[in-house]
Amino acid sequence: MKTWTVDVQEDSKTGDAIIQFPPDLLEEAGWVEGDDIVWTDLGDGSYSLTKKEKTEWVMVEALSQFKVTYMVEVPKGKAEYALDTVAMEDAKEFSQEHLRPTDIILNHRVVSKEEALKLCDERNEYGSEWDEETKIKNFFTTWSEQNEGK
Repeated sequence: MKTWTVDVQEDSKTGDAIIQFPPDLLEEAGWVEGDDIVWTDLGDGSYSLTKKEKTEWVMVEALSQFKVTYMVEVPKGKAEYALDTVAMEDAKEFSQEHLRPTDIILNHRVVSKEEALKLCDERNEYGSEWDEETKIKNFFTTWSEQNEGK
């Protein structure tokens, strides 16, 4: 693995730290101006730098299935009456089991963050007054959550 050592300079106007990366480092790392770089402290006074992967939001709509059981009393020999009672939604639910991971993917599409937040408000009215960060924490699955501990 090739390593580089670079000097950290200070912007005289803002006081910000500036690092000028050598062209061969940029080329080998596949970095270009505007990329977000993640700094990881290695604990020994050095850092590992990696390019932050660009992400996008994808809305996936799936059909979830439940096995619902009803316990219906009917006259002896008239078991089919129970089917009518359930079909007419007149039976009390006895139990249910969510059948996972048998979700059926219906469709998916890429959406902008703005569209995702608008849909969030429409489909989760009770949280429509929450700030963006709270909505994302509670309703969205982030890339970093998917990669925790990997």
